[in-house]
Amino acid sequence: MKKNIKFTKLVGAGNDFIVIEANKALDYKKLALKACHRSDGIGADGILVLDKSKTSDYRMRIINADGSEAEMCGNGARCIATYIVNRKKPSKKLFSIETLAGEILGEAKGEIARVRLSEPNDYRPGIPLTLNGKDIHVHYIDTGVPHTIVYVNGLAGIDVNKIGPTIRYHKAFAPRGTNVNFVEQNSKDLVAVRTYERGVEAETRACGTGSVAAAIVSYLQANPGTLQRDQKKAVMNVLTQSGETLEVTFDITAQKITNVWLKGSAKFIAEGNYYF
Repeated sequence: MKKNIKFTKLVGAGNDFIVIEANKALDYKKLALKACHRSDGIGADGILVLDKSKTSDYRMRIINADGSEAEMCGNGARCIATYIVNRKKPSKKLFSIETLAGEILGEAKGEIARVRLSEPNDYRPGIPLTLNGKDIHVHYIDTGVPHTIVYVNGLAGIDVNKIGPTIRYHKAFAPRGTNVNFVEQNSKDLVAVRTYERGVEAETRACGTGSVAAAIVSYLQANPGTLQRDQKKAVMNVLTQSGETLEVTFDITAQKITNVWLKGSAKFIAEGNYYF
């Protein structure tokens, strides 16, 4: 017998998601494989499950299109914040959301949402890799999920879906694998990014945690020695493949990146019933 599942679809800077309320009777992996399919389902980069939390105001689970569960999704978090504000009418302007990557904060007004993500870690600049006989250097940082930054010239001409998997599954990033961000520096505070997303296993039109990774790494690379001195509020803008620019702000204290905020659009697209 088919289940009738109420859903809402939102898009954040080009990342689209199916939002559902938690239901213990559902197999989220099977649901994602079916519902996220672009022709035979609703079509989405993933499913966001809104649930109750024992430690935070809300809990968010992120199920990728391939059925795997992600620790964090920046644009997904902004979409769930918009959903919460519009459907749950929280008493707090700024509310907490439990995720596998830790507790985050969210707020939304109109079609703009902002989230404070967990603190990034494991920053590793200048990792040498050999790809198809060519030696390159990449940079790695975990912004809730693992991300690798590859600087390029001529971003528009990069075959993301061909090159991305060779880095995503490279032994240097085993066993978790990595998201892969191809980044071009446009100006001091603006970078353009195209991302091959782990779990979607293809290029997406935007990636929130990838935008954060590109912003932080680009700032650190452009400002050597920054981690050795405290600095309040660095601001970077990230141009995504969808054409939207996301704003990333963060502080640098005690040789750590803290207070990371991601801001951009989060819009309602559709709602209805999905027969699973």
